Amino acid sequence: MYTNIRKGLYILHNKDIYKIIDFLHVKPGKGYAFIKNKLKNIITGHILENNFSDKYKIKKEKIETESYRYLYRFENLFHFMNTKSYDQIQIEKKLMKNIKFLKEGIEFTIFFHFKNKNNKIIFFIKNSPTIILKVKYTESVKKGYTINKDSKIAILETKTKLLIPSFINSGEYIKINTDSKSYIERVRKLENNQ
Repeated sequence: MYTNIRKGLYILHNKDIYKIIDFLHVKPGKGYAFIKNKLKNIITGHILENNFSDKYKIKKEKIETESYRYLYRFENLFHFMNTKSYDQIQIEKKLMKNIKFLKEGIEFTIFFHFKNKNNKIIFFIKNSPTIILKVKYTESVKKGYTINKDSKIAILETKTKLLIPSFINSGEYIKINTDSKSYIERVRKLENNQ
């Protein structure tokens, strides 16, 4: 029986780690009782609706999340600082995604997976879905030329090249979708967390 099932519990299902975001005990008039549940894959964010039979054994996983601030990179190691304890950790490049938009001072959520009591490993680093960066350089576009050319290449403060609308100028700030690596909008005022 599922006496210990609860929202927020991390479980291993089909070789992936999911978080239980909702569940309901169902006792039909005929047949066996089961658990109707909604699971969220903690890496992809995909929501899975699933039923567990009354005899299915759930494999619980110990996952902790902590907030870290990105400090700097040295060779293939990225240095982060815990925003509460100020402890620092190093993360290898192979665990990092979207490093093109990595800017010092940005906060990340880091998921730690406990294989056993003494073995805590970094399981997943959650990037912010958007980031605000300064356009360091882009060509100026002459008036009237924008009819034929709607976009241009810009070099951002992280030295990354990005296709942006032709009306954006050097020195302005833009919001970027870090997953699709695309321009979202011009930002007039820089947000506090960037």
